Amino acid sequence: MDNGISNFWSTAILEFFIALGVVIGGSTIGSLSTLFTGRPPLYTMVDLASRLKIWALVAALGGTFSTIKAIEKGLLGGQLSIIIKQIVLILFAYWGSHIGYLLILLLAKGEG
Repeated sequence: MDNGISNFWSTAILEFFIALGVVIGGSTIGSLSTLFTGRPPLYTMVDLASRLKIWALVAALGGTFSTIKAIEKGLLGGQLSIIIKQIVLILFAYWGSHIGYLLILLLAKGEG
C-alpha cells in the first residue's frame, strides 16, 4: 500500500477516535460536577455530550484554519483530491463525535 494513502487513512482513523474521546471523556468527566451542583448526572452527561460534539470536531481537526487553507489550496489550485481528502477527514471527525454522543445517549437512556 502506498505510504501516502496509508498515512491518510491512519490520520482519518486518528481523527475519528480523537472526536469520540472528546465527547465521551468530556461528558463523563464533566458530569462529575453534579457531585457539587446537585443536578441529575445522566441528564448532565447527555447535555454535555450534545454541546461537545462541535468542539470534538474542531479538536480532532486540529483547528479549522488548516482545513480551510487546504480546501482553499485545492479550489484555487484545481486539485480535487485535496478537497476530497479534507471532506473525508471532516466526515470521520463528525462520525466520531456523533457516535460518542450516541454512546452517551445509550448509556444514559439504557435503550438503542
